[in-house]
Amino acid sequence: MRPHTLTLGVLLLAGLPAVAPGHNGHHPKPKPASFEKVKLQIPDTPLRDQEGRPVHFYSDLVRGKVVAVNFVFTSCTTVCLPMGAGFGKLRTMLGDKAGKDVHLISVSVDPATDTPAKLKAWSQKFGAGRGWTLVTGDRDEVTRLLKSLGAYAPNPEAHSPLVLLGNDASGEWTRANGLSTPAQLAALLDGLQGGKR
Repeated sequence: MRPHTLTLGVLLLAGLPAVAPGHNGHHPKPKPASFEKVKLQIPDTPLRDQEGRPVHFYSDLVRGKVVAVNFVFTSCTTVCLPMGAGFGKLRTMLGDKAGKDVHLISVSVDPATDTPAKLKAWSQKFGAGRGWTLVTGDRDEVTRLLKSLGAYAPNPEAHSPLVLLGNDASGEWTRANGLSTPAQLAALLDGLQGGKR
């Protein structure tokens, strides 16, 4: 009976992000619409966008902007699909603000497979357009970026649904469940712009 318990425990833990030291293995169960303020150091990682253009993550996509960043891969058949659909709806909800006041960024967690062309085709299923940039790049560079943002998983299938919302000008960042509704994300982004909280 004990080996089955151990196997189940290993299987359950395989899908969770690493626990910070000092928590004695305790990991609170995430809530569907949980939000947490975080402090981030954003690296200026060299990447390529969905058009194949070279971009630097911080200086080109984040610096001075209000952004929402999620983490996906194009061959994913589970959480990435609703996250992609959610970003597509969020982009529509933002209207004229998309690409002007708010910028959406999707980072591939499978850069070895996800080419710019694959990211472009994937995003078009969800209403891609102005204000939504998808990026991929060298595996080592992307790994460094994912680790800096607290979004790294040893393999793509193990990644957690996550979205980071931030205002680089104020340094304010929020970590949220990637399956939060577009309306919840829009409200958080509005708050980051100095709108009604």
